[in-house]
Amino acid sequence: MEKIVVAFEPKAHPAEVDMQEVLNALAMAVLVVDAEGVLVHVNSASEQFFKASASHLKGHPLSDLLPADSPLFALIDQVRKDGNVVFEYGVALRTPRIGEHFVNIQAAPLAEMPGRVVVALQERSIADKIDRQLTHRGAARSVTAMAAMLAHEVKNPLSGIRGGAQLLEASVSPQDRHLTRMICDEVDRICALVDRMEAFSDTGPPRRQAVNIHQVLDRVRQVAENGFGRHVRFVTDYDPSLPSVLGDRDQLVQVFLNLVKNAAEAVPDKGGEIVLASAYRQGVRFAVPGSGARVHLPLMVSVEDNGEGVPDELKGHLFDPFVTSKPKGKGLGLALVAKIIGDHGGVIEFDHRRRTVFRVMLPIHTQAGHTQAESQ
Repeated sequence: MEKIVVAFEPKAHPAEVDMQEVLNALAMAVLVVDAEGVLVHVNSASEQFFKASASHLKGHPLSDLLPADSPLFALIDQVRKDGNVVFEYGVALRTPRIGEHFVNIQAAPLAEMPGRVVVALQERSIADKIDRQLTHRGAARSVTAMAAMLAHEVKNPLSGIRGGAQLLEASVSPQDRHLTRMICDEVDRICALVDRMEAFSDTGPPRRQAVNIHQVLDRVRQVAENGFGRHVRFVTDYDPSLPSVLGDRDQLVQVFLNLVKNAAEAVPDKGGEIVLASAYRQGVRFAVPGSGARVHLPLMVSVEDNGEGVPDELKGHLFDPFVTSKPKGKGLGLALVAKIIGDHGGVIEFDHRRRTVFRVMLPIHTQAGHTQAESQ
């Protein structure tokens, strides 16, 4: 009987995955340093992070990119020493070239290549933006409660004190009248502070409608140029194609007037410059409490100045009430700004690298007259 032999072609295997393509697909920066601290591998996100090409980065020491006291070097040394994976959250990496980045770091040893360490850097900007917005809204709520209490518990007795001082003024000797006048002046000062804080106690929703944000910014610029900002050079960089904002025009004027006034007070007397800019950004989507929708905040307005910047000790508390770097400041302006932007469903953030910038992200007005939202 004839023997039949059947030959089977080996099944073709799919092409092996190119690990470089996998790493390039990651949004986080991934890099490998050898035992001497020289970069031997980087992905595309690393090129964007360090603002340099892979060919320029590879073969150069990491110390050429970051200062010697950068916390990243201590983490790499710890990985080499212990041989374990290390996580560090909220690390600030800063250089004049890359600016300041707030990142989470994961570093791990390459077991098959002694001395080599894999480092992953994940930007924290989006998470921090959400955290800051929640903090600003919390600060605004605390001031709202305080304003309501002050209006009720303080202003009424103050009016009685002032009336009593005025009655006493007619009966005291001329040399003592400065004392009753001082009482009246101090009562007026306290009432003015309470009146200013009463702006926070308005808990009603803003009267929203379609608002041309450029008309708002132009009005603010005109007020500034004819008043507190006469010494400042104003530059506008608008995106004329922007859709309307869904908001309260008067409140938005108040927001940007406050930001521009702060900028005008920060810039030098000679050579001071304020840039008002608008742009369309994809923005961050925020979950709407109590619903399955996410609000999109694509419209960005920025107020940038060339002043000295904000002191480091105040940067984390700028939008808290009673926090100010001004000798005669009350520290309520930015807290009120945060409240109004929060009432509009928007986000405000602060950045200082080469210049001081306040960015406001706002929802746009749709045909239906609502904020742009989308289902999860």
